[in-house]
Amino acid sequence: MILTDTEILKAIDAGSIVIAPFRSECLGSNSYDVHLSRSLACYSAPVLDAKVHNTVRHFEIPTEGIVLSPDTLYLGVTEEYTETHEHVPFLEGKSSVGRLGIDIHATAGKGDVGFCNAWTLEISVRQPVRVYAGMPIGQLIYFETSGNCRTPYNSKPGAKYNERNTRPVESMMFKNYDGQKGWS
Repeated sequence: MILTDTEILKAIDAGSIVIAPFRSECLGSNSYDVHLSRSLACYSAPVLDAKVHNTVRHFEIPTEGIVLSPDTLYLGVTEEYTETHEHVPFLEGKSSVGRLGIDIHATAGKGDVGFCNAWTLEISVRQPVRVYAGMPIGQLIYFETSGNCRTPYNSKPGAKYNERNTRPVESMMFKNYDGQKGWS
């Protein structure tokens, strides 16, 4: 079941959902709008390798915006820091963003119970498009869970994205590979 605006507000009051900064005008009927931060990143190498740490170069969106190009993966991050302790958050693109040919995630739209961070965005575009820091980029939708969560994400020893960030975070897939044991 998806939480309505009233239920999202109740969860915020109870502390089971945290959105910072929270702006009431961003609360939709059953979602919350999140915004593109000033920080972007692109991978440094033209070929990525899942077994190694692929480095990124960070840069900022200037006041006049920046034109994103097709065939480049941009990592962005939301302005909003979120915590979700009893619900499963889903990040989806806004329809207005999709109508500009902007995808905000390749596969990582679902968060976990216990996810506490800003959201890294996997941005790709269909044609060149100018984007701006602070523009609405997506919406969070919260689903109820059934039963208690035994191991929330923020308490998992091997969780790769627990370190609080304000800049986009590159793939940590390489941490799943051990040269002796293979993939975990």
